[in-house]
Amino acid sequence: MLRLPGEGPLADLVARKELAGRRGEGGLSRRELLRKSLVAGVALLGVELGALLIGGMWPTGSRASSRIRVGTLDELIGASPGLPIAEGFPAYVPAAHAFVVLLDPARQAFLPGIDDTGDGTALNVRALSQVCPHLGCRPNPCVEDFWMHCPCHQSRYDRRGTKIAGERYGPAARSMDRFPIEVDARGVLTIDTRKVIRGPAPKALGEPGVEPPRVAEGCA
Repeated sequence: MLRLPGEGPLADLVARKELAGRRGEGGLSRRELLRKSLVAGVALLGVELGALLIGGMWPTGSRASSRIRVGTLDELIGASPGLPIAEGFPAYVPAAHAFVVLLDPARQAFLPGIDDTGDGTALNVRALSQVCPHLGCRPNPCVEDFWMHCPCHQSRYDRRGTKIAGERYGPAARSMDRFPIEVDARGVLTIDTRKVIRGPAPKALGEPGVEPPRVAEGCA
């Protein structure tokens, strides 16, 4: 068989040596490439785990903003000029999407403490979610009768958020939902909106714990 110049066993050996030399100068074998890829993957995983760890050490913006500072009772009154907040009228706090109610107006202060139940009696203040338990509309406090009236389907609650039982008072199946609250030693109220506490069952008008309307059919 006729061989051209540059072909044959000797030429093949020379070519393989030249290829090996080029790999040594800068090329990568398959094994080296796999090893380097594995090292890079492990390094990337380490970076991602470190980022997760750091993220867990500091609260995100959404977590931090879920605790809403309302202020003292005097500050709340000053932010709602013209409304009888000191008499127990519900004050709307837009940042918390909540109504704040002074439970016992005879005690003109929020009392220090923490309430994770949402009841608020021991702190003399309650934070009510603005969301009606029926279909999510926002009830409005009526300055005539001090009750909360939902404009969508006419569910009615007393000023403390208690649903009044009976078809006459609308279709909501429970009282208004609440938020956990905290009052510090200076009387500053903070609402924790991360947790919504379901409101209790409706109560009949005249039952203990229900405040009657100041006037009949107020804001009708």
